[in-house]
Amino acid sequence: MEFVEKKRILTGDRPTGKLHLGHYVGSLKNRVALQDKYDCYFILADLHTLTTKPEKSAIMEIRANVHEMVLDYLACGIDPSRSTLFLQSATEAVYPMNLIFEMLVSLNRLTGLPSLKDMAKNAHIDSESMPFGLIGYPVLQSADILMPKAHLVPVGKDNEAHIELTRDIARRFNNFYGELFPLPEALLGSVPSLIGTDGQGKMSKSSNNCIFLSDDTATVEKKVRGMYTDPNRVRADIPGTVEGNPVFIYHDTFNPNKDEVEDFKQRYREGAIGDVEIKTSLAAAINQFLAPIRERRIHFANEKGLVEEVIYEGTEKMNGMGNATLKEMNSLMGLSGYWKKITKTAMERKAKITGK
Repeated sequence: MEFVEKKRILTGDRPTGKLHLGHYVGSLKNRVALQDKYDCYFILADLHTLTTKPEKSAIMEIRANVHEMVLDYLACGIDPSRSTLFLQSATEAVYPMNLIFEMLVSLNRLTGLPSLKDMAKNAHIDSESMPFGLIGYPVLQSADILMPKAHLVPVGKDNEAHIELTRDIARRFNNFYGELFPLPEALLGSVPSLIGTDGQGKMSKSSNNCIFLSDDTATVEKKVRGMYTDPNRVRADIPGTVEGNPVFIYHDTFNPNKDEVEDFKQRYREGAIGDVEIKTSLAAAINQFLAPIRERRIHFANEKGLVEEVIYEGTEKMNGMGNATLKEMNSLMGLSGYWKKITKTAMERKAKITGK
């Protein structure tokens, strides 16, 4: 039987803190499923975090965040025996690759990316103080993708432009120096976002409106009790709006008892049910969903050194792949051949002078 190599996928997260239900709905659930079909590489993108927080205090925080994020990955079903988790800053090849790729893209091309302004806005950075690293963020992302020669990158429609930039860089390198990189494709899909518990935009740590995957039972119950509902419904006997109501969005997502959810919706529209009953059921459903994740997370956290071992082995594997890719790049560009010639000539001269 002919062996068919699985296509490679590259995706990951910036380690900005523990992961929450929004991360699970938006990416983690899909990543766990992708492991069965693809050769998956999950980047712990700590260098990308520095584009908006370069202070040393932030770097210390990143270390703790990486550990917590890997625990969340493992607890949700990311399997190191089937997938590779690697630390971006410890991959040697990403630095020179990023530098080389910067020569292959214009400033106008980068500043024209629609996501750049959004990233700056979210980091409270104006155009006058925008760091070069943030402008070049998509180039570093291209190095992440091309280092293992990834074929596919799971993204939402709003981030497709970043993958097109990577394709442009790969195409230009191939045209200048010789065929090396596959042109990665965006693995498009609906990347759902989960509204925050305050009903104001999507769930995010900075907005303090999230339920973390590691939250205990009591914390989940407290956060659900405080969830935003229909602001016009001041009493239980007043008909309420279900559409766009965070409590019902969460019920649809996490409550497996669909008959109960439909009953709640009908009674809510009729003004025949109170928020307490609905929220109590929701908290129970979320806790039921999180229970096995919490259990696995505690198990992995108690395995001293496990997280470090997973990161080390994955990063060593990526270092092997990345260094091989960089070696091919240098060879095609003629950089390594020139240095070898210089070295040989210098050694021959030294031997002639010293007689050794």
